[in-house]
Amino acid sequence: MHPQIVQDKPGKCPICGMDLVPKNGVASAEGVDSSLTPLLKPVNQQVVASTPTITAESGTRIFSREVQGSITYDTRRQTSLASRVSGRIERLYIKYNYQPVRKGQLIMEIYSPELAAAQQELLYLSRVDQNSSLLQKAKQRLMLLGMGEGQIRQVIRSGKALYRVPVYSGASGYILERSAAQTATPAQSAVSGTSADAGGSMGGMGAGGSSMGPSGSSSASTTNASGMPAENSPVMIREGQYVAAGQSIFTIYNNNSLVAEFAFEPSLAAQIKRGQKLVFRPTAEPQTVYTGTIGLVQPTFRAGSNFTIARVYLNDQRFTIGQLLTANIPIVARGWWVPKSAVVQLGTTSVVFKKEGTVFQPKNVETGATQEGLVQITDNIGGWEIAQNAAYLVDSESFIRTESDNQTEE
Repeated sequence: MHPQIVQDKPGKCPICGMDLVPKNGVASAEGVDSSLTPLLKPVNQQVVASTPTITAESGTRIFSREVQGSITYDTRRQTSLASRVSGRIERLYIKYNYQPVRKGQLIMEIYSPELAAAQQELLYLSRVDQNSSLLQKAKQRLMLLGMGEGQIRQVIRSGKALYRVPVYSGASGYILERSAAQTATPAQSAVSGTSADAGGSMGGMGAGGSSMGPSGSSSASTTNASGMPAENSPVMIREGQYVAAGQSIFTIYNNNSLVAEFAFEPSLAAQIKRGQKLVFRPTAEPQTVYTGTIGLVQPTFRAGSNFTIARVYLNDQRFTIGQLLTANIPIVARGWWVPKSAVVQLGTTSVVFKKEGTVFQPKNVETGATQEGLVQITDNIGGWEIAQNAAYLVDSESFIRTESDNQTEE
């Protein structure tokens, strides 16, 4: 019979066809034996069981935690290569991403109507008066548009405008197309090495300043024996394509400054401090040990996961981009400790079963580090009797409901 069916006269249930009975024929809640009250609550709010119980241990534990990391570029030393004028790319000398370049190396040639008009003004003023202030201002304008002094002298000497203005690299390193740099990580690049600087007599039109960028993922790419990245994708920029003034086209990663990035789980984030010492070693060479100082701690959310990245800035050319590392960091954790079996993980929530009288009730707790089969609980659970094995108290066909959940619904 369905209790939601109520009528003011005898009859049958319209759903199942059973005879309706008077409401006073059912025992009321006040008539139920008080000893049976715990049995009337659902199993996802409390559990009647005779499982063994334990009490939490309070104390401080010092241990070492092993974390994984990799070598990547120092994004503080990256250089942006931008066009100072709008125009069309006539020649492009970069064929693939992560191509090694030298300072002063020719990157591309651009045709710009704005530059062409400015050069014509310069030629006209040079023929009218070599010492006029207008001529000096015309030269200054061309320099602000990215032309070097040598190029300006060449225009005046030849009497012809340069319709293809060269763009030079402002730094040595490995070049990456800007659109690819926004999706790729600095770790997906070539190995570090020393590139000789080429002393160009003319300033590069596209030489940008160093820029600070967000760090990429700590995932590493592989490199081959020649020191080049395993995947050198072709650049998507093509000759004949138009660029806007100020548009960043390429990013050059400096190969003289590297960073070791290590990923820590959120429970250890509070234990990591800037300036803390770190001992690490290459995963492939465990006998070689290095020490470093954490220079930056960055909380990160990526691909649905929370973790903390610790960066160690290196000036050692013995490392290679994408090289895997293993680090050990000392951890000092203070709180209450219980076996892992006493804690149930429900996604982002941790639950223990506290014994109250003859029943066990689920309680939300804040957990921290895990060490040697024990879980740190930062909440004060002193004096609690906790089920030793919480898995035995979980009903597989229901969701655990703590007191806070019940109060939220009410």
